[in-house]
Amino acid sequence: MQGMEKLNLTEAEWRERLTPEQYHILREHGTEPRFSGPYNGNKEAGVYHCAGCGLPLFESTRKYESGSGWPSFTAPITGDAVSELVDASHGMRRVEIRCARCEGHLGHVFPDGPAPNGLRYCMNSASLAFEPGER
Repeated sequence: MQGMEKLNLTEAEWRERLTPEQYHILREHGTEPRFSGPYNGNKEAGVYHCAGCGLPLFESTRKYESGSGWPSFTAPITGDAVSELVDASHGMRRVEIRCARCEGHLGHVFPDGPAPNGLRYCMNSASLAFEPGER
């Protein structure tokens, strides 16, 4: 995905493309309530894409049950599918995960995941679109 072209839309175009919940999460850095998203318990094989631009982000083989209430993954599909930014909001220091193409807010990564890398990519279901298939 090196040299990937960024997707730059106006706020009006984003509002037209996304549901109100997707807009709130992807463009306003919101968070859906725990255990409310449809992908938290999804065990189907396939690929999770960015709901904003369709970029492949996570494979189902890297999804696991973290108990957090949000879909959790051990790693993105490729290292350049997502970008990381320091998030100092809400009185804490976290690492925000964004889509590398459209810069939509996906969730956060935490250092409390399983082996081998010990990371938990904690994503909002509303920021994802699932495509079933072999993975």
